[in-house]
Amino acid sequence: MQPANKLLSLTLLVLMGTELTQVLPANPEESWQVYSSAQDSEGRCVCTVVAPQQTMCSRDARTKQLRQLLEKVQNMTQSIQNLDQRTQKDLQYVQRMEVQLRGLETKFKQVEESHKQNIAKQYKAIKAKMEELRPMIPVLEEYKADAKLVMQFKEEVKNLTSVLSELQEEIGAFDYEELHNRVSNLEERLRACMQKLACGKLTGISDAITIKTSGSRYGSWMTDPLAPDGDTRVWYMDGYHNNRFVREYKSMADFMYSDNFTSHRLPHPWSGTGQVVYNGSIYFNKFQSNTIIKFDFKTATISKSGQLDYAGFNNRYHYSWGGHSDIDLMVDEGGLWAIYATNQNAGNIVISKLNPATLQIVKSYTTNHPKRSAGEAFMICGTLYVTNGYSGGTKVYYAFHTNSSTYEYIDIPLQNKYSHISMLDYNPRDRALYAWNNGHQVLYNVTLFHVIRSEEL
Repeated sequence: MQPANKLLSLTLLVLMGTELTQVLPANPEESWQVYSSAQDSEGRCVCTVVAPQQTMCSRDARTKQLRQLLEKVQNMTQSIQNLDQRTQKDLQYVQRMEVQLRGLETKFKQVEESHKQNIAKQYKAIKAKMEELRPMIPVLEEYKADAKLVMQFKEEVKNLTSVLSELQEEIGAFDYEELHNRVSNLEERLRACMQKLACGKLTGISDAITIKTSGSRYGSWMTDPLAPDGDTRVWYMDGYHNNRFVREYKSMADFMYSDNFTSHRLPHPWSGTGQVVYNGSIYFNKFQSNTIIKFDFKTATISKSGQLDYAGFNNRYHYSWGGHSDIDLMVDEGGLWAIYATNQNAGNIVISKLNPATLQIVKSYTTNHPKRSAGEAFMICGTLYVTNGYSGGTKVYYAFHTNSSTYEYIDIPLQNKYSHISMLDYNPRDRALYAWNNGHQVLYNVTLFHVIRSEEL
């Protein structure tokens, strides 16, 4: 008898507002495994998981291979369905916009032919606007082509699923290697298509999902966004000063259900709650200094250190909750960032992109937002998002876009479930915000709106 995996598709509970503890079993032998994820039409992440095993007979090794291949195709079907929902929704918007553009072009021609003398000023303004909009037309055409590609994906997967289902009844109709190659090719094309949805503008934050209740009122916890596949370690740091011990849990399940961890002793105590683990190393602000330290967990040594010149420290330019939070390190899709304030910028926030290997500043951006007035902050896709406070009713209300050096005021509610947020960081791999909320470790799903530009196509 050979146990068989049953493939199920469900929305990851972290993103749906239910308890994450319902996903992860107490018995590791019966654990669920996340296979892959995609986004639904509203930008939420949908994961496909392999459920606990059930017992059924298998005729031979080839049957098992074919069954696994069928499961893989079914998994891609779920991803394509969600991609299709989002693509079709955006396509409807694109088509309406295209009609408006075509109509504007027609009206412009009419004005040009019959009203040259009477409304020359209006004509000039319309012409300038038309020149701005004209480059959008080929972009819209390309986007419609992408929608057709998704439909083609759906049809190919449907055909493959049908063939593989028949093979489970009658072995030998097709060569296994040929089927494998077809599935691999389709999977690669799907992955390339979904890369266009990899980044975007923050438009919503889910309710808080409590992962664990532990530690003091202040602290930080995180996972490594550049960890290799299968590495699901969780890193945990209690307190905001005069501590140098970092806990390593081998998985999220261990973090949630057990007290089994490995303790790492840092060579210096940290300051604040702005630490990040990135590509196997932890980056932290050395206590009572503006020094950034990169500590390699594998070798247990400092691999690099450097100073943020002019950065305030030792509670000079902290977030509004205090806690020596002068320097906040964070990671997004673009890499490593440092958020701080200087006298030269009148105590307002400075954003610096850092080289993760050398800790040298690649580029800096000065903002007009006082750091002491910020509750917390995080980076997504090169944009700094700032909250209006750390206790009571909280929202994300300020955004600074580094790609254009511009800012705007926004209004995105953030559920402050336990009334005191002392750490808030984005993980680009999970598409989630990690937070330390008054001794509770919580997660938030984020919804990103992706704008396709011509250079991306």
